[in-house]
Amino acid sequence: MSWNEPGGGNNGPRDPWGGGNQGPPDLDEAFKKLQQSIAGLFGGGRRGGGGPAKGGASSALIGVVLGGVLAVWGLMGFYQLDEQERAVVLRFGEYHATLTPGLQWNPPLIDEVITVNTTKVRAAGLREVMLTQDENIVEVSMSVQYVISDPRDFVLQVRDPEISLQHAAQSALRHVVGDTTMDLVLTEGRAAIGFEVRDRLQQYLNDYTTGIQVSKINIDESKPPAQVQGAFDDVIKAREDEERVKNEAQSYANGIVPEARGGAQRMLEESNAYRDQVIARA
Repeated sequence: MSWNEPGGGNNGPRDPWGGGNQGPPDLDEAFKKLQQSIAGLFGGGRRGGGGPAKGGASSALIGVVLGGVLAVWGLMGFYQLDEQERAVVLRFGEYHATLTPGLQWNPPLIDEVITVNTTKVRAAGLREVMLTQDENIVEVSMSVQYVISDPRDFVLQVRDPEISLQHAAQSALRHVVGDTTMDLVLTEGRAAIGFEVRDRLQQYLNDYTTGIQVSKINIDESKPPAQVQGAFDDVIKAREDEERVKNEAQSYANGIVPEARGGAQRMLEESNAYRDQVIARA
């Protein structure tokens, strides 16, 4: 009997390379069993069942996953706006709406929501060296307090509203200081300068449609630059000395004049009395 023959009876030799009466492995059947095993892990199908059960389990699993993703996506779109907040909504990069306080919903990944606090008082400061009306150099420190009055303009109309505020404040301050003498800038004129700067700055911001409302301007400090501070101190001291001498002279005059008038009156009265005595003796 040759090696490739199946065998010669119950005890006969077998072909070591053959499978007896078995044929080649059934790959389709193995694949179906693998599918059943995977479906069983997710609770789908029936053991030993056919194709329709396995197909239904796969569809159910996909539906559950998609439903969960959709639910998470929907929940992510809810948010709460406080009383002091407004929300500017951009849909695909274009302005869509401005929302008011309360519970809101927007589709995630489609809408971009930018929340703006419209009651918070913000502050910006600057320090500049500039020329006065009488061509003197002064250093002025100013602070600006402001709120956001129009969220849509604040978000969309200007690329960087706070930088625009800085530039506009510098321009307004230079204009006002340039129309004011150094004495007023350094002394009692600072309050008036603050009011004028506020009005001019607000006009600039309105022209730029920044959505910013200026609430207050403070001129925190005004002084000569450090390079000329010594000379300026000398001028101030000379003025103070001049004022002191004037006050001392006035005080002396206020004392000596009444005293001289009193002495003259006394001498006049004494001379009149002496005259009367002489006449009486004659």
